[in-house]
Formats: sequence, structure tokens, C-alpha cells
Amino acid sequence: MSLLEKNSVPPLDEIDIRILKLLQAKSNLTTKELASKVNLSTTPVFERIKKLEKGGYIKNYIAVLDAEKLNRGLMVFCNIRLKEHTREIGNQFVKDILLLEEVTECYNISGDYDFFLKIMVSDMKSYQNFVLNHLGSLQNIGSAHSTFVMGEIKNSYSVPI
Repeated sequence: MSLLEKNSVPPLDEIDIRILKLLQAKSNLTTKELASKVNLSTTPVFERIKKLEKGGYIKNYIAVLDAEKLNRGLMVFCNIRLKEHTREIGNQFVKDILLLEEVTECYNISGDYDFFLKIMVSDMKSYQNFVLNHLGSLQNIGSAHSTFVMGEIKNSYSVPI
């Protein structure tokens, strides 16, 4: 049984997959542009897109911004270990992290650390301020290990399909 069958969502056909790939590459393609690329008229393409949105395959449409131009060029990955592991402490940490705009991604992970954060700030001084005045003020952080990005080699928002 495939993953799609387990989720009781209608299976995708080749055209659906092509539409998803095209939208991942450039989400602002018009229905007319998509239709010409998949060799269909606009109405069936529009209906397919609505089906993909309703089925949860398409979660959102976004613009990918240039962090450097927006003065958020320092990217830091931070591993967090909590002091204690209770449901209340974990839930509170998640609530607190969701309020910090500098944290652009947060993952609950296994291994030596509990959470993996992606943080975007303007420079090292801003990161120091963030750690001291925001991250450091959160309850029950046992340790934090920061890794600074020196250069971005590959950054893809696409899901391989």
C-alpha cells in the first residue's frame, strides 16, 4: 500500500505531479502558463490545482526573499538541549520559540539534542543580543550549541517528487 493510499487521498497522476513540480519551481505561474506547460486547457488545470490544494498537497504559496538585502544575512543553526523532559516543559519551549521572529525553522529531533533551530539575524552582534536577551531568557534550556553558516551551497524548498 502506497503512502497516498494510506492517507485516503486520491492518487496523483502524471499531470498532477508535473503541475506540482512546476509550482514548486515558480509558484506565481498563471493557470494559463501552467496549462500550456502540461498540454491542457485552463479549466482542467484550475480544477486540478484546487483539488491539490484541498487534498493538502499544496500548503501555501510563498515568495522566497533575499536575506542579505533584508539585513538578515547571518544564518545560524542552533542545537538545543532541554534541562528536563516533561510534556509541559516541551510545550512551553515550543510556544516560546514560535514567538521569536529570528527563529525561522524549528525541529524536534532525536539524538544528543532535543531541538534544531534555524536563526536569521543581521550579524554576530545581533546574534549575541538574540542569545542573551531572547533565547537565554527561555526556561529550561540546558545547553545551546551554535553553528554559523559561512556559505550557502544548496537551498531548495522543493519536496522531491
